[in-house]
Amino acid sequence: MHELSVCMSLLEQVQAIAAERGASRVTRIELKVGPLSGVEPDLLRSAWPLASADTIAVDAELVIDEADITVRCDTCGTDTAAKANRLVCGDCGDFHTTVISGDEMILQRIELEAE
Repeated sequence: MHELSVCMSLLEQVQAIAAERGASRVTRIELKVGPLSGVEPDLLRSAWPLASADTIAVDAELVIDEADITVRCDTCGTDTAAKANRLVCGDCGDFHTTVISGDEMILQRIELEAE
């Protein structure tokens, strides 16, 4: 389960931001995770308590916004929704597309508390 190592990396980033801002506690972490990111949101949620134990983020609420997949057609130029196993243009049906969203994992927001 590589989601634990993803949580550990996320925690390093969160702790650095919290230290930079003089926070004593992290209360909420918001992520955006796409289905093509290679990260399973449910496994990430399961790994979070283990990764955050004994840190300033131990009680932080982990909120995951699951992103949609969007592709841009190289033929007609249209941006359309797609599915993970079918990255075709929803307008003309061409399979020559470029993923423009759905492969990301973004730290969107952190809520902190100061002493």
